[in-house]
Amino acid sequence: MSDDPRLLAGRYRVDELIGRGGMASVYRGYDTTLSRDVALKLLKRELADDATFRTRFRLEAQAASRMAHPAIVRVYDAGEDAETDADGTTHPVPYIVMELVHGTLLKDIVADGGVPVADAVRYTDGILEALEYSHRAGVIHRDIKPGNVMVTPAGQVKVMDFGIARAVSDSSSTVAETTAILGTAAYFSPEQAKGESVDARADLYSAGVVLYELLTGRPPFRGDTPVAVAYQHVSEAPVPPSEIVEDLPRSVDAVVLRALAKDPFQRFQDAAAFRQALDATLSGKEPTKRELGALTNELYGPNPRQAAETARTLRQLSADSTMKRTQAGPPAAWIWAGVAVLAVLLVSVLFWVVTMRAGTAQADATRTVPDVTTMTYDRALSLLQGEDLTADRENVTDDTIAAGNVVRTDPEAGTTVTTGQTITVYVSTGKETVAMPSIVGADQTSAREAITTAGLLVGTITTVNDPTLVAGTVISADASDGTLSAADEIAVGTTVNLKIASGKVILDDLTGYTVDAATRELQALGLTASTSDDPGCTASATPTVETMSVAPGEVPIKSTVTLMVCSG
Repeated sequence: MSDDPRLLAGRYRVDELIGRGGMASVYRGYDTTLSRDVALKLLKRELADDATFRTRFRLEAQAASRMAHPAIVRVYDAGEDAETDADGTTHPVPYIVMELVHGTLLKDIVADGGVPVADAVRYTDGILEALEYSHRAGVIHRDIKPGNVMVTPAGQVKVMDFGIARAVSDSSSTVAETTAILGTAAYFSPEQAKGESVDARADLYSAGVVLYELLTGRPPFRGDTPVAVAYQHVSEAPVPPSEIVEDLPRSVDAVVLRALAKDPFQRFQDAAAFRQALDATLSGKEPTKRELGALTNELYGPNPRQAAETARTLRQLSADSTMKRTQAGPPAAWIWAGVAVLAVLLVSVLFWVVTMRAGTAQADATRTVPDVTTMTYDRALSLLQGEDLTADRENVTDDTIAAGNVVRTDPEAGTTVTTGQTITVYVSTGKETVAMPSIVGADQTSAREAITTAGLLVGTITTVNDPTLVAGTVISADASDGTLSAADEIAVGTTVNLKIASGKVILDDLTGYTVDAATRELQALGLTASTSDDPGCTASATPTVETMSVAPGEVPIKSTVTLMVCSG
C-alpha cells in the first residue's frame, strides 16, 4: 500500500484528521499551489451520493467563497474528487477548502455550563457581526449553533459552514431527514421546524438560542427526540434565563425573549438591531417583572403551557373512573361553571389556531429583498428566484460599479415584499460615454464650446507653429489614452487636451546665404521672398544676403521678407 499522502484535485494534500461531525470529516491540509496551510472538509458518502446535493453544495460554496470578513471562516475553494473502494467501485467525494483556524469550538466552551454575561454578549456579538455581513451579501447560514463557531486564542469569533445547511435542506425530503443530517434540532427556528421557507431572521433566532445556552448552560428546549424539540420551538414559550440563573440581569431576558419570538416579524429584523439591543443590556435599565411578563404575553400569548396543562387535567378528570360521587349530582352552579370553563377554553384554542394560521400564511406570503449590490446579474437573479421573487433588468450607467454588476434594486434591500413580486434590478453598463465632437480645423473658441457641450473637460492647450494655419486653429485633440478622432466613444468627464496653431513660424538668420538658398528657406516656411539692391556695398560674383527686412525669430505666417543684396 502506498505511503504517499493523498492529493485532492492534484493540489490539496490531506494530512491528519482534526475533527468529525454529522456531515463531514475535517482534515488539516496543505495547498501545494499557493504554499499555505488549509482545512479540508470532506463530505460523507450519504451526502456525496446525492447528485442534487452535490450541485447545490457547489453553488452554495461558491457563494460563501465570495465573503471575506474577519468573523467568517474563509472558503477558498470547493470541488469534487473521486475515491475507489476495495471492490473497485468509484464514488464522488465533494470537498471544500477553508481557512485553517486555531482555536476552540464554542460548544466546547459551554460544555461545562454557562459563561459570564460579558463573555456571552461578546461571543454572540461576534456571531451577529458575521451574520450582519453575510445577510448584506444575500447569504443565509441556516445552521447557527456552537459547533459551527470557533473562538481563537485572541478571542476572535469565527463562524463557519456558510451555505452547507441550505445545500443539505434543499436535498432532503423531510424535516426529520434534514435534522438527522445536521445533527440537532436544538437551534432550529420555528419556520425551519415546520419546513417553511426561511430568511435572515431564522439565523437571528438560532443566534438567540446560542445566547440562551451561553447564559444558562443549556438550550431553551430539550426533548428525547429531534421532533419533540422541534415541536417545542413551534408551540412553547421559553423560560426566561434569569429564572434558571438567578444573578442574570433581566435586561438580558428581554433581548433573549425578543430573539426567540415564534413570529419572525416580532423578532429583531436584522443583525444590527440585535447587536444594538445586546450592547445595551450591560448598561441599560432593567425591566421589571411586570414588564417582562407583558413582553412574554406579547411574544408567546397568554401562557400556552398553562393552557395545555389545564386541558390535560380536564381530560384526566373526565376519564377517571375511580372517583366516587358523594352526592346524587353536582350542584347546578358547578355545572354552569364547568360549561363556562370549557367554552372559554374552546374559544382560546380556536383563537390560537386561527392566529397561528394567519401568521403562517402571512410569513409564507412575504419575502425580504436580499442585498445583491455589486453582484453579477446572474448571481443576483439566482438569489431573487431562490426567494420566490421575479427580476426585471434595467441597464444604467455607473462610474463606480463594474459593467454587468448590480448597482441597486427597487424596492431596496431589506424591504419586505409579497411572494412573486417583481424586483427591478439596475445593472451597470459602465461609465456613460459620448462621441468625440469634430473640432480639428475649428477655431479655439468653437472647439472649447463643443467639448464642454459634450460633457467633456478642456485640458491643456499647447501652441504649435504651423506655416499653413491661422492662429487659434485646432491641429489635434488627445486624451491620456491616445489621440481622439471624431465619433470616438469616450467616457463623459474625460479631459481633452488641444494643440492649436500659433499663427507664426521661426525665421532663421539668413545673412550670408546666397539669394537662391535664402529664397528656398523662406518658401519652406510659407513666407514670401523679395530682393532689394544695396549700392552701398560691393557686389560679388555670387550674390549673398547682406541684411533682412525682418529680424530672425518668430514671425507671422505668410509674411514678406526683403533680402538686401550688395550691388555696388
